[in-house]
Amino acid sequence: MPTQQLQNQVIQVRRDILRMVHKVSSGHPGGSLGCAEFLVCLYKEVMKHDTNFTMDGFNEDLFFLSNGHISPVFYSVLARNGYFPVSELSTFRLLNTRLQGHPTTHEGLDGVRIASGSLGQGMSVAIGAALTKKLNKEDTTIYSLHGDGELQEGQNWEAIMYAAGNKVDNYIATIDYNKKQIDGATDDVLPLGDLKAKFEAFGWDVLDVKKGNDIDTILKALAEAKSRTGKGKPVCILLHTEMGNGVDFMMGTHAWHGKAPNDEQLANALAQNPETLGDY
Repeated sequence: MPTQQLQNQVIQVRRDILRMVHKVSSGHPGGSLGCAEFLVCLYKEVMKHDTNFTMDGFNEDLFFLSNGHISPVFYSVLARNGYFPVSELSTFRLLNTRLQGHPTTHEGLDGVRIASGSLGQGMSVAIGAALTKKLNKEDTTIYSLHGDGELQEGQNWEAIMYAAGNKVDNYIATIDYNKKQIDGATDDVLPLGDLKAKFEAFGWDVLDVKKGNDIDTILKALAEAKSRTGKGKPVCILLHTEMGNGVDFMMGTHAWHGKAPNDEQLANALAQNPETLGDY
């Protein structure tokens, strides 16, 4: 798909995110907006996946969202790829609906394989899926996404050590490296140090991607990451993104990590992202 068409998808996903969290005055727009380009590229251009959803995903690439609070972008991308009707986005965070604040499985939402949002757990599940694919002798890849602040959770580092020690080389983990979390800058809350050096010290192959909101850069990074699979090491993409990307007053601050826009702010944000594919 040409870059402009992918950008049109991104703009529409931004609109979905903003409208979803505004309607219920609840949700996490900042990180969702920052990961819109990545998830659009992953689902539209990179992954081998089937919208006739099954939990086992046999002979498919699989994606696991570990930082489940950015569910708005995940739901939008799933809907815009045909997993469920786009109109269902209007039910976000309402009682007794399938689109809860954090993705869950008991509602049976197509595209969601694990409940996530209890931070630090997604990598462990993704590694288990990758090992299963190896046992099944599938030529497929497991992808996961994690927040940088999420790496303050200790379980991640056990998983990081395990993946390298067991040569889980059909696995690509991406870190949303926006250097912000709900309480402020990651350096102020709990410094992460040199993440590239840390992953490499644990035995991973690492790509440090500086333009994490640029579609062409993301596509090249994902292609390069895929080329490095099957060589004895898990692969990590450090994706430098901007929280709140695409909405000027949400960028450059952690304030919109978990805050919904009011009516005036929504109108401002939507004006910066004119409709491209049709709202729900």
